[in-house]
Amino acid sequence: MVACALMWSIAGVVSRWLDSARGFEVTFWRSAFNALALVLMLGWMRGTATLWRTIREGDRAFWVSAVCWAVMYTAFMLALTLTAVANVLITMALGPLFTAIGARAFLGHQLPARTWGAIVVAGLGIAWMYGSEVGLGDGTHFLGVLVALGVPLAAATNWTLMQRLHHAGDDAGDMLPAVLMGALLSAAVTLPLALPFSATPHDLGLLGLLGLVQLAIPCLLAMTVTRVLKAPEIALLGLLEVVFGVLWAWLGAGEAPSVPVLGGGALVLGALVINEWLAMRGLSREPARA
Repeated sequence: MVACALMWSIAGVVSRWLDSARGFEVTFWRSAFNALALVLMLGWMRGTATLWRTIREGDRAFWVSAVCWAVMYTAFMLALTLTAVANVLITMALGPLFTAIGARAFLGHQLPARTWGAIVVAGLGIAWMYGSEVGLGDGTHFLGVLVALGVPLAAATNWTLMQRLHHAGDDAGDMLPAVLMGALLSAAVTLPLALPFSATPHDLGLLGLLGLVQLAIPCLLAMTVTRVLKAPEIALLGLLEVVFGVLWAWLGAGEAPSVPVLGGGALVLGALVINEWLAMRGLSREPARA
């Protein structure tokens, strides 16, 4: 899951290297290349005929997961067009809390105190990193925050759904094609908003990199780890995307982090490290169903 967050985090720095592609065109090409990569990867893993049969026979859970992926792929970029980056990132930091509530309500998970504490501390760390930049000056900014809420809500729904299927004895691996359908839905929704295209060949190469390395590979890995990690832990570790993103922007775009960013990032990392260390030491009882 740490590797997933590391790969997800490259989007910001790579977007700094684009020549002319912006906004919805970036989202469209990224989702389209993601879909192409997933077709090739899942076709190789399962066989093309089996892949498309799984999609045709997908049940309600399959399509709920696909819509969740489409929302996650699309809402982030849409929110960025409506409000400041800081507003979006702090809103996304609600993901672990939403996931913990969903796991408690629908799976009966009783989270240990260490995980609740890590959620609170990590959220405070994100707030410290970007708190000075937060602003809701007009209705457009508020709308952007509402759109950004779609990302943590969709993620919480998806992780909770995967764990529910796993606990019910279903093979979560059968849900991997839902990642592909999410990419196709995202590309279809953003295509009209992306026209006319302005991406250069250089841009397309970078967006192809994002489609494969920043979306396709980590999203498949994230679906796999739902068999091992609890849903709130997945969401909590996903916050590393913000910390890694700051590091990439520093190394790859010369954007040196400020003191609040360094301090907030240290809080996030500390919360995650202590939570996982306590889990491995077995100092807290395992979450159990009510």
